[in-house]
Amino acid sequence: MLGKLGCLKKLLLPALTGGLLAWLAAEHYFNLNSNLVAVAVRDSRQPLQILSKRGEWKPSTGLTPGDFSAAMIERHEEPGMRWTTLRVRRHGGLLADAAQRLLGAEIHVIAIAPDRFDFMTTFQPGFALTTARECMAEGNLWFSITANFRDPKGRPMGWVYHEGRQVNPPFGEWSGCFFVKDGRPWFGPKSLLNEVPGLIQEGSQVYPSVMKNHTIFSYVELKPDEFFDGSKISYRALGGMRQDGTIIFILSGDGGVMNVGEVTEIARKLDVQHATLLDGGRALQYSIRTDDGPWHFHAANTDLPVHYKPLERQRSPVYIGVRRRAPLIISGTSR
Repeated sequence: MLGKLGCLKKLLLPALTGGLLAWLAAEHYFNLNSNLVAVAVRDSRQPLQILSKRGEWKPSTGLTPGDFSAAMIERHEEPGMRWTTLRVRRHGGLLADAAQRLLGAEIHVIAIAPDRFDFMTTFQPGFALTTARECMAEGNLWFSITANFRDPKGRPMGWVYHEGRQVNPPFGEWSGCFFVKDGRPWFGPKSLLNEVPGLIQEGSQVYPSVMKNHTIFSYVELKPDEFFDGSKISYRALGGMRQDGTIIFILSGDGGVMNVGEVTEIARKLDVQHATLLDGGRALQYSIRTDDGPWHFHAANTDLPVHYKPLERQRSPVYIGVRRRAPLIISGTSR
């Protein structure tokens, strides 16, 4: 009997070790924990809830701007940039509740002051597919995130401007955009292109725009699936701007999947004036420079060349990059 127990232990330890290594590899390459939560809640019809400062779970629609501000957990702050996190959940049955309780779910809010950072499009020659991580390293960026959607061959869908030149043509009448004029970044509907004077220095056509002048477009709630999968619970990325020019990104983190109405309502509560969605879903990836080194998020596999559609490699041609401005030198001093 003792001999059998000894053999069982010898077999059990390698099995546990192998299982742990397999789990860690799946987490590293496929964002396993996050996607287990995403799959568990994707069919839920319950509203997104946010953990308040008092430890209470409340629907995002029921929180005031002050409640949102208090609920934010600070992750990183430096002059001109602040990264905070909201803890979220959504009821969806026993499996969904258990997955969120065990693995958690979060949404990230990144605020960037445009007087301290430069915004640009970034891409490889020929729009070769790449990652947010690679863009950050090669461009010495403080932040990088997926911009344009891409077609099945990997080409960007929508116009792209870089250094004052249009380097990719428009795609239909897609309504959202990121652009830089006179050194100032803008996010929102394409109508801003005509309202803001000057030539486009940097920019990307994206889809859909969701807000202008602090007013959510009616189709976000009334017809969310007529032109886009607005009611689908998925990884979301919103780029917006406050009236003072501060740029706000509201981003799905691990397990923090949302529909379009939810991410837009969070933006409204955070005093965003104009906003558009960026490419999301499995394509979403972004990188943030912090005191402890760069931090990376990818919704799906970005490294392994897997020939199975749900697990295939997700890389994009165009990213929005943010780089800290060099200090201005005046008479031997800097500011």
